[in-house]
Amino acid sequence: MRVASFSPRPRFVKERRAKRGTPTLYRMTIAERITTTTPRKARVAGWDNARWLAITLVVIGHAITKLIADSDSAYTLYLFIYLFHVPVFVTVAGYFAKAQPPGYRGLKRLFTDIVFPYIVFETVWSLINWAVTGKLSLDYTTASWTLWFLIALGIWRASLPYLVMLRYPLLFALLISVAAGYLDSVGSTLALSRTAGLLPFFVFGWKLRHWDFTKRWFRLRSAVVWRWRAGSIALFTLVLVVLGAGIGTWRELLIRRFLLYDEQYDSFGYDQWWAGAVRLGMIALGATLTLAFLTLVPRRRVVFTAWGAATLYIYLLHSFFLYPLRESGVLAHQTSPWVLAGVIVLAIAISVFLSQPFIKKAFHWVIEPDYPWLFRRQALKEVPPATVPDVPVPEGTLLVPAESAPAGSGPAESALSGSGPAESTPAESVPEESGAAVSEPPMSEPPARDAKAAPGGPLAESEPPVGREPGHPESVK
Repeated sequence: MRVASFSPRPRFVKERRAKRGTPTLYRMTIAERITTTTPRKARVAGWDNARWLAITLVVIGHAITKLIADSDSAYTLYLFIYLFHVPVFVTVAGYFAKAQPPGYRGLKRLFTDIVFPYIVFETVWSLINWAVTGKLSLDYTTASWTLWFLIALGIWRASLPYLVMLRYPLLFALLISVAAGYLDSVGSTLALSRTAGLLPFFVFGWKLRHWDFTKRWFRLRSAVVWRWRAGSIALFTLVLVVLGAGIGTWRELLIRRFLLYDEQYDSFGYDQWWAGAVRLGMIALGATLTLAFLTLVPRRRVVFTAWGAATLYIYLLHSFFLYPLRESGVLAHQTSPWVLAGVIVLAIAISVFLSQPFIKKAFHWVIEPDYPWLFRRQALKEVPPATVPDVPVPEGTLLVPAESAPAGSGPAESALSGSGPAESTPAESVPEESGAAVSEPPMSEPPARDAKAAPGGPLAESEPPVGREPGHPESVK
């Protein structure tokens, strides 16, 4: 049985043995308190699989962009991928989003998971652009290439707790998305156009968790699962055939511009009143294909399951590999299917390479930084509240006052870095998106308990955290 030590002030203590074996007690840091009282969070293979497959499709989509102007097969594949790969990524991020107003830990993660990486990578891309063009422009209000997702994720996380207070949050998200295409004031500044345009998928992901999607899907018998998968394969085949058969028509209709969700309708010729209906149709198709994609994802551990924890690293770093290909002109006017196949293989190889543990070890300081020196000490002292640990404790943990901490009570297993909330079936980072993506939601705070009121005096056996949303990973996964 694990023992977590805390005091009303609070003073967390932990045994530390001197060099000669003398046990002593010392005040624990905030990081030690988290790793001592938080159980190891199990990642769910199904969600890790979905994350890695989705981010690999993102890399492929970015890699073949320079081929679509001259190659119909590349353009067909491009449209096919863009119909659902970003919706899948955003939906998974929404599934793991926390629907309560952020506390201290949530606000701290907003800085460390989104703000700091965005500033660092935006600065790097500004310097690269300076080296290539000779013009230096540090504009942090306009995201470079793939960095728009960090801004959007921060806004989605911050707004979700208030949006879900409404009776029909998904309906309001759809209205915001459709209306954003009509408003000239909603542009690329702070990625507002994409943030508003893709908002329904983020709320849709949260609703899937609210509807116990994971619990329902992972409880289905294999025969039923394969019937759903057969239908999904048929749907994807139909979509691909329709896109390929009418590729000339889709070029003329500029359907690709609708799939980017970053422009007003009239900016590419759709100034009719019904233009919003086209976006609404794209959202509906994207949500349908997202569900079909999730049904095809393996539910058990496979060779790439462990790579699902590195999605944020792949997302932020793959553009440095593709930038020379995009800007050098090597892929210009290429129509050979062998070139398309080679680019796809290269994109998959980049995704696999960036999934390896040594990449995380090398870039953890910039993609998932901690920077404890940046946060004032007083803020750390104010957490946790007077009588409650700052993190949930597992069932069976004894809460012991600091003065009564027994010698030899070592720390529990540390929390799995980069993992989302523990579930009994799916999990993968969002994202780490923001993980992330990219990143997953922190566990909700447990309700306050009065140790004095518990039977047996100050040593009260803790109860499992309660009051979680339906479909919370600790309840489902």
